[in-house]
Amino acid sequence: MFYIFHGDDSHSQREYLAKLTAKFGDHGMLDLNTTRFEGYVSFRDLSQACDAMPFLAPVRLVIVEGLLSSKKVDKPYQESLVAYLTQMPASARLVFLEPRTLPAKNAFIKLADKTDNGYVKKFSQPEGRELEKWIQKRAVEKEGNISPRAVHMLSTNIGSNLALLDNELEKLILYKGNAEITANDVELLSPYLAEASIFDLVDALGNRNEKKAAMLLQKKFNEGTDPFYLFSMFIRQFRLLIQVKEAGQDGSRPPAISQQLKMHSFVVGKLHQQCQQFSLPQLEKIYRHLLDVDVQVKTGRNDLTTALNLLVAVLTSPN
Repeated sequence: MFYIFHGDDSHSQREYLAKLTAKFGDHGMLDLNTTRFEGYVSFRDLSQACDAMPFLAPVRLVIVEGLLSSKKVDKPYQESLVAYLTQMPASARLVFLEPRTLPAKNAFIKLADKTDNGYVKKFSQPEGRELEKWIQKRAVEKEGNISPRAVHMLSTNIGSNLALLDNELEKLILYKGNAEITANDVELLSPYLAEASIFDLVDALGNRNEKKAAMLLQKKFNEGTDPFYLFSMFIRQFRLLIQVKEAGQDGSRPPAISQQLKMHSFVVGKLHQQCQQFSLPQLEKIYRHLLDVDVQVKTGRNDLTTALNLLVAVLTSPN
């Protein structure tokens, strides 16, 4: 039998695969009868792996990642594989893991839909309200209790990175036990909220909102945030804004920029939205100013706390 798991939610793909393979018998023996391939694999190697008789186990498991969407799979390969899948040994379990959604007209999708030994499941990253439902459900599965506000903070600041969300929930539930996880708990324990607060602060700078920017900066100081860490986040944020701004000069949208810069699409989306508040020369001027501040602090001509307060004043100035 063959399975096609496709879509951009690789975390759920692997979870589903783990549940599926748990039905294939003893885990230790299954490991001895498992072959894995990444990317392109020749038809000969793939068919030989599936044809091999299982050793002291009911099935032979073959897992292939990213093959069906590979540009190397030409028409002759496709025809050979389609023909093979209809007569594959009954002991073989062939799983295709595809990182992108395959079109309905894809030959392998069409074959799986019309044959008894094929199975297709699409995995798409949840967004918006569906993402919040996923967080709430996962917290319940882990025997945790989380407030709607905390759910919203996690979904907004981490996005659809389900593996990361799962780790954060695990940490929060271990910390709170049976008690409800609140927004304050998320802010306290999640390092990604530090980055989110930098987004808010940079937004205030872009809007020339001195009062809000000064308040957010002071809030970070009151929380005990190391000024050097805060400054490093400033530098990182404006460096990323410059990269996204430059990448979008030709009209490219966030999905294309995400692939070009090899950054998560959620992060690029937020950066792309934020950099609309600045021109490229403005961003470059700010970045040079940050480097000047770095030199001043390191040469003892200024302390970083004062320098950061002055930085906010300068960047929110109307001139």
